[in-house]
Amino acid sequence: MLGERHGAMHEAVGRLFAELPEWTVAHEVTFAVYAERGAIDILAWHARTRSLLVIELKTELVDIQETVGTLDRKVRLAAKVAAERGWQPATVSAWLVIAEGSTNRRRVAEHATMLRATLPSDGRAIGSWLRTPSGRFTGLSFLSDDRPGSAPAGFSGVRRVATRGSSRSRVPRRSDDRPGSVGANPGPASRPKARRESV
Repeated sequence: MLGERHGAMHEAVGRLFAELPEWTVAHEVTFAVYAERGAIDILAWHARTRSLLVIELKTELVDIQETVGTLDRKVRLAAKVAAERGWQPATVSAWLVIAEGSTNRRRVAEHATMLRATLPSDGRAIGSWLRTPSGRFTGLSFLSDDRPGSAPAGFSGVRRVATRGSSRSRVPRRSDDRPGSVGANPGPASRPKARRESV
């Protein structure tokens, strides 16, 4: 079940990048840098701005500190991983994507201060940044399921992290350190798709 949900999140994020043709995306990128081994859920590359984005997908939040620590480690190693593909990033950014659900939202709320300090941007900001990458991005957002027949607690539009006094909004689907953009979109018939690399 967890594997299916994780796969569905990969597909949902992949659909988002399909509308952003300047990005190249690679799924489940394994690495072995010295004694450190693991896999980056999604590694995305924007060649024009030399922006590298590390995306961590979480179906369930169990240990927030471990999740943030794991993401930080992947960001730290990402430039070396990217270099193996011929990518030389000027910035390395981080995006933590969490499956929509009351339990996950409660756990995020319980650690809001720490998460806001570590991953200050939200779903609205990532939509703008993906269209026009500039500088380093670090953020967190929720993903809800829009597959036909899916249960309500699944994962479709990327949603901003809700805080007291704020409303959640969906990232626009079409149209804005350390080694951590896309213009107006063409019409549906002519829009090219993002390149997806095999790993």
